[in-house]
Amino acid sequence: MNASPENQRTLLDVADLDRRIAQAERARTQPAQAARISELSALRQQQLRELTALTGARDDARTELTRLESDVTVAEQRRARDAERLAASANSKEAQALEHELASLAKRLSDLEDAELDVMGRLEDAEAAVAAQQALIDATTAEGTAITVQAKADMAAATDLVAQLGRDRAAIVGSLPADLVAEYERRAAKNSGAALLTRATCEGCRMMLSGTDLNDIRRAAPEAVVSCPECGCILVRTEESGL
Repeated sequence: MNASPENQRTLLDVADLDRRIAQAERARTQPAQAARISELSALRQQQLRELTALTGARDDARTELTRLESDVTVAEQRRARDAERLAASANSKEAQALEHELASLAKRLSDLEDAELDVMGRLEDAEAAVAAQQALIDATTAEGTAITVQAKADMAAATDLVAQLGRDRAAIVGSLPADLVAEYERRAAKNSGAALLTRATCEGCRMMLSGTDLNDIRRAAPEAVVSCPECGCILVRTEESGL
């Protein structure tokens, strides 16, 4: 087919717009932040699972401490009652039994207080671990929120760019012959559609043409639409082509 050299050169503008539209479309549907957002989502899920385990350990320590405090209260109340009974007792046998029980209670209270100190230490460590894990989750969430906001902004900008480039393309295509546009579209479905021939090299596939192919192109009329023998795109000839 034939087309004026000017119209053929205009195809380079269409091909460039198509390339930019494809890039913008990728940015719209596959934002650069997508991989990091997925990583952060998975990381946050893992951190939440770890927080659940740490929270369980903290709650267990709290429950154990509450139980120990209750046992201490019961033992102290019993010791107080036994001390009152001992003070009022005139029976030596009963007094001896009460003294023995008070000694047992003193040992029990000592053991409970030691256990309380141990659990209080574990509870403090558990609460610190929960706080540290929550801080990690907060940091992950903050980063995820920030880059998600940026991704949405980039996608919106890419959407606007696709629309603008589409309008520019429609204006240029509207100035070209319908048969030339149809031929370009057919080829663009498989390759870049049209590319500059520069110093015997197709800019579409970056392949250098053979001497035989270059001779055939040299013999072709300026209006003839010629193709790259490697990729099949329309080769646009200019003074840079080296023919």
